[in-house]
This record gives sequence, C-alpha cells and structure tokens, in this order.
Amino acid sequence: MRPAGKGPLESLYFNYPRFAARRVPELDGVTPKHAVLIAGAGPIGMTAALVLARHGVRCVLIDRKDTFNDGSRAICIARPSMHILERIGAVAPFLNKALGWQFGRSYYRGEQIFRLEMAQPPGEKYLPMYNLQQQYIEKFLHDAVAASDLIDMRWQSELSTIEPHDDGVSVRISSPEGDYRLDADYVLAADGARSPVRSMLGLRLKGDNYEGRYVIADIRTDHDFPTERRAFFEPRGNPGGTVLIHKQPDDIWRVDYQLREDESEEEAVREDNIRARVGAILADIGHTKPWELEWWSVYSANTLCLDDYRHRRVFFIGDAAHIVPIFGVRGLNNGLADAENLGWKLARVLKGEADDRLLDSYSPERRGATLDVFANAAKSTRFMTPPTRGWRLAREAALSLSLRHEFPRGLANPRQMQPYTYSDSPLTPYPGRDAEFAGGPPCGSAAPNAKLDDGGHLLDHAGYGMTAIVFCKGQPTSEQTALLQRLRRIDRGFTALLIGARGSVPEANAVADDDGEIARLFAAEPGALYLLRPDLHIAGRWQAAVPAEVARAAGICLGSEPP
Repeated sequence: MRPAGKGPLESLYFNYPRFAARRVPELDGVTPKHAVLIAGAGPIGMTAALVLARHGVRCVLIDRKDTFNDGSRAICIARPSMHILERIGAVAPFLNKALGWQFGRSYYRGEQIFRLEMAQPPGEKYLPMYNLQQQYIEKFLHDAVAASDLIDMRWQSELSTIEPHDDGVSVRISSPEGDYRLDADYVLAADGARSPVRSMLGLRLKGDNYEGRYVIADIRTDHDFPTERRAFFEPRGNPGGTVLIHKQPDDIWRVDYQLREDESEEEAVREDNIRARVGAILADIGHTKPWELEWWSVYSANTLCLDDYRHRRVFFIGDAAHIVPIFGVRGLNNGLADAENLGWKLARVLKGEADDRLLDSYSPERRGATLDVFANAAKSTRFMTPPTRGWRLAREAALSLSLRHEFPRGLANPRQMQPYTYSDSPLTPYPGRDAEFAGGPPCGSAAPNAKLDDGGHLLDHAGYGMTAIVFCKGQPTSEQTALLQRLRRIDRGFTALLIGARGSVPEANAVADDDGEIARLFAAEPGALYLLRPDLHIAGRWQAAVPAEVARAAGICLGSEPP
C-alpha cells in the first residue's frame, strides 16, 4: 500500500520500469517445443533461468505483470545466496548496492539483553547477511536475464491452463498480443505463494498457520544507526508486542511491528494508524528527525509446503512450493537454493549428461531443507509471536530473566538462515566416511571457501560440473591420476583442484597451500579427496580415496547410477 495521493508504483527511491508485451513466434504459427518454461519472473524464477543459462540450457521465462514486484518485501540476502548470485554471474551490482551486516541487538523494555554476532570465518568472501530491497534484487537479476541469449523473457504473459504429459507439458498463455499454446519438456512454477499453477493442478500447501500478525512499513529517514538487525520486545512504541528494524540502502528503513490480538487488520493498515504507530516506535528509539512513509503491508507467520515439489514434469520452487515465517530471513534464501538445486540437475538431464532419475532427488533434498527451516523458524515464531497464554508467560519469564542472567538471552535471537546439509540425500551415498575425519565439513554440507595467497578464493576455481579437491604431498600419485581421469570420463564438466605446497604440484590446476590453512579447513591429510556437486555441496569425502566409491558417488550425482 502507498500513502494517499500516490500511485501503486510511485516510490521515494525506485523508478519502476514498464515492460511491453511482444509478439512471439507461437502467435505466427511457429510451434517449437521448448526445453523449460518458467512461470514467474520474481527473484526465484529469474535465478532459475540464470542457473540454466549458466549450464547452457535455454528457457522461456514469463510473468503476468509488466514490471517488478512493488514494495521492498524480501530484503535480507544470506551469504550462501551471495555465492549462488556469484555463480550465475550477477553478484557485482548486489555488492555495490547492498548493505552487509554481521551483528544484531535484542532489547526488552528498552534494555539490551542480547548481542548477535554471526560467524565470519577468516578469508570468507562474503559477510553473513546483506540488506537490499526486493525491487533492486529483481532489477539486478533482470539485467543479467536481459544480457543472456539463452533466456526468452516474456512480460505481460499469463499462464492460463496447464496439462502435464508423460513426455512434456502443454500450456496456454494469454498476452495483449494474443493467446497461444506453448509446449515444453519441463515447467518450473515460480509463481509465488498464491501459485496459479499449483491451483490448476489441484495441489495445496499443508502445515501450520500462526496467530501473530505483523505490519511491514518502509520509511525514508536520516538515521545513523549502523546496519544491524534490531529486535525490540515489549517496547513503549508497541506495548505488549515486538518490533524489528532493518536498515536498507537509500536511507530506507524497514519497521516490522506486531499487531495486538484485538486489532483488526482493516484498522491497522489505515494510513493514519500506520503513521501513528511508526512515529511512536521511532520516538521510543530516540529518533526525532523527519521521516516519510514509503510503503506498507501486513503478513502472518505460516509454515506451509507441498507434499511433493514435483508433479510429473512440473516442479515447484520458492513460495510456490513452501511458505516460511520471515524470522531468520529464510523465505527468499530458501527459494534461491531451490532454484540452484533444480537448475543444475535439470540442465544435466536436458543436455543428455544425466538420467531423468536425477530429478527425483530435487523434492527430497529441498523439502528436507524446508522442514529443517520449519523446525528452526517455528521456534523463533513461537517466541516472537507467542501462540498461547502459556507461551506468552514463558516468553515474559525468559525476557525478564535476561535482564540479569545470561542463560536465557539466546532465546531472543531469531535464528538466522543456514545452508542445509544433504546428509540424508540419495546423492550422498557414503556419509559414514565422515568418521574418518577429525573435523571439517561433513558429507552433504556446503563446501567452505578459503582465501588464497593471490587474493582469490578456493571455490573460484571450481567448475560447472563435479569438482574434486585432492590433497597432495607432492605430485599426484599414479592412483590419484587414474582416478581423476576416470572422473573426467564420467563427467565432461569435471574439474580437479590439487592442493599442496607451492611448487610441489606443477599442474595448471594446482592450488598452493603453503601454510596448510586449506588442509586445516577441510581437516584433510595428504591423500584426502573431497567430491563436490555442481552446487558445491559435498557429495562425499575420503581421507584415503576409494576409487570405486568416488566414481560411484559421481555417477549417482549425475544420474548415471542408481542411488
């Protein structure tokens, strides 16, 4: 919603572009079968298109609107998502515009009770979190989409019917230029929480709805507080409720505040009530400078998802597959991980480099990630918006004790998003090998990065296919060389990174580890091998490589072998 007198896209800081509908070949009788159709050009749909393009696969990307989503909506981009944006070639403008942060504060009745400090490993390329309005997120992704010859972007194009078949999917698309049929091998539904595709297929989200309701209000003001997440419990500006405050670029601040049980949404979103409540919150934190109201909305917390993210040749990603509470900034980031997970698998299948059964791993992996999010987000949600009198009393007791005692203070932290570990995935066939290691990243987890002596980072050298990180004492042994050759035959996109002291490994793909920091990060001895998937999650690790297991793990990740 916008202030009175302003149009729906009239912003204090962002100029919305308008994208025209265009005449497409199908309207002139040309009826090619496309590899992939993506319905929904929000952040998740555009990321999926860019992942496919990165792997050389064409797609059609449609959206029923003629511009980006209004309002700032999702604003927090987590470190793992920055790595995804880097891999699709879109990260540079995000770094230039977004505000990075590592710290947060929680207050109870005006007194600080908790100081959040998110981990920042030495040499890590990105900060734990970045704040950026969704309009910019969509703009920067769209700029990358527009620069790709492999993405056919069609605005003002609405999917009106869908019919999955054994060998593809047929849809009808309506646009100002006319209606037409489009056939695709696969369809990705990235069409949001109210997904029309989901409804057309008779599917529904299942899970829990929480009672707590929040108003989001974006304001513009000159405020000098650093870029940190602030959470206020029972502040004077919102008695009995909570308030969250985030800094964004362009002097825009996000203020989220909880509604009381006796407040109706209709009354709460009236502009005069929004201004009064935001004004009281700002006064409570000592901010007396002028401010302008930009946009507002209202939301409630839900943990909802589909039973299966695949319906024949239709896949659901982002909010079309799951809806999560905002606490811990998991919605956008979980969806971006969906897009990458499905994108590399679908690309391999379409290019004939993997069997279709590889796609069966998408739903177990990403639904497992969603359920993990639910487990963590539900804890945060029950604390941030207590669903019962008992929970309210428990929260009040924990907060009161936090004024004088350390032990309950962590409860006031809305647990930030962490990348999911696919330890139970069919693509992680040897998790028992973790027992060989005294530490390091376990099977299924996202591979850690390490800064190199030349200023670059280890994962900059990873390929688009499988990547083996091999720890060498000197030149690779004959057994290691034979194994790497075998992996190259399994995967045409395979990359080997040989880790050792400078000069000891003469190959062009050698990575110097003079101080042993990479070996320590991976808890690796000479002879150890880590096998990474194209999304840089660890398919397996061995302190002493077992060639048959390594080759089988690679084959499973490419669908050439059954799990």
